[in-house]
Amino acid sequence: MKAAAIASCFAALANAAAVNLKGESPLVVEIEQVGNSEVKASITNTGNVGLRILKAGSILDSSPVEKVKVAQGAKSVPFTGIRVYVHTKDLKDEAFQTIGAKETIEVQWDAAQLHDLSEGGEFNISTEGSLRYAEEGSNQIAGQVIYGSNVIQAKVDGVEAAAVHSAFHEATKAKRVVIQNDCSSSQTSTVNAALGVAKTYAQNAQTAANAGTNLQEYFKSTDSTTKSTVVNVFNKIATSVVNSGTSGSAKLYCTDVGNACSDGVVAYTQPGSNEYIALCPYWFQFPATNTICHDADQPYVIIHEATHLTAVKGTDDVCYGYNGCVTAISNSQSLNNADSYALYANSIYANC
Repeated sequence: MKAAAIASCFAALANAAAVNLKGESPLVVEIEQVGNSEVKASITNTGNVGLRILKAGSILDSSPVEKVKVAQGAKSVPFTGIRVYVHTKDLKDEAFQTIGAKETIEVQWDAAQLHDLSEGGEFNISTEGSLRYAEEGSNQIAGQVIYGSNVIQAKVDGVEAAAVHSAFHEATKAKRVVIQNDCSSSQTSTVNAALGVAKTYAQNAQTAANAGTNLQEYFKSTDSTTKSTVVNVFNKIATSVVNSGTSGSAKLYCTDVGNACSDGVVAYTQPGSNEYIALCPYWFQFPATNTICHDADQPYVIIHEATHLTAVKGTDDVCYGYNGCVTAISNSQSLNNADSYALYANSIYANC
């Protein structure tokens, strides 16, 4: 679930142009710099009807999800926040932000919180992702818009940015010390069962990918690079992440250790040196397994989250779901999209 992001850039954007998220979409995003490393995004609904934007995993999410990609020269600056998996059924009103017809809303965040910009100097900034929405008066997701941005060069004061980064993560650690991170006995049984099924999913997907099965459909290519990438991801999941409930390479929590289990969030991952997966209460309501094509169950979510781990692939959340996501993104985007791997594993298991 990774988190999953909508706008980016905190450089000099005096002449920043609106980004049209999709040809027929009325949603337009404008971004501008505020201070040293903060970004303000203005989202305008240019249409004649209101839209309800799903906040979880998006630019409207108050959790530390990825909203910007940063590189200095050829070196990417690691993202140090969380990646969330968001469920779109049975959502409450609180999960949405309504943007009325012709209305503009603004949201602001500090990019230095989740990227170590302490070296200072010039950084290349870009973003891509998807924005899911429901129609006015409804909590049912009606569609999603996949978007990308241009690359911006930003000059940042490293000392000021480092202070922001350090303060944010110290505050996060302070919150964690009061939260119990162990699973109850019943939760442990549920998690171990799901890990076992996830291992089967990953093993089957690895075998199928090695044979080239469905790679064109889910990853837009059958070339050797695509095949080896997909095979390697599922091999790592099957042999290290879900090998057992007690000796995997990543920590797994049944409590909200990152304070990110907002409405709609099923699970989330903290990638990086202290990486972990956290399961939200909603995950335990998912079916233990199913054979419905492109429908999530508990093992599906674990595979999605596992791909976010740096030790596995370090994927992003370019978009979610099959229609309008897997069917629309490129080969390179697919290989970097967590849900593409979960959907592929589901397709092999469910014989889609």
